[in-house]
Amino acid sequence: QVQLVESGGGLVQTGGSLRLSCAGSGRTLSGYPMAWFRQAPGKEREFVAGISWSGGSTYYADSVKGRFTISRDNAKVYLQMDSLKPDDTAVYQCNVANPATMTSPLFGSWGQGTQVTVSS
Repeated sequence: QVQLVESGGGLVQTGGSLRLSCAGSGRTLSGYPMAWFRQAPGKEREFVAGISWSGGSTYYADSVKGRFTISRDNAKVYLQMDSLKPDDTAVYQCNVANPATMTSPLFGSWGQGTQVTVSS
């Protein structure tokens, strides 16, 4: 099973941008549908964005539509985040997406994630 590593988080002001990356340790992610999730303090983990194995289809939570863009190449999955808001503050994690829904994880294992903090 692939081990996932997230990077690219940081501290930004409201309206700023960040680009997150998700990579498989020791292998590419080219054979998997993928998704980004986030968990804010005191809240449950929620779906953010998903992408098919080929990159031809994308899916977004209503809360991030028009602001976030998910993409991929043969090695990594990316999340471009624009117009960031304080409500976007969370630990962001990637995982293999359930191909039946594209909005839930296929496996129960999670990496460390990357912290995104948006100041007001």
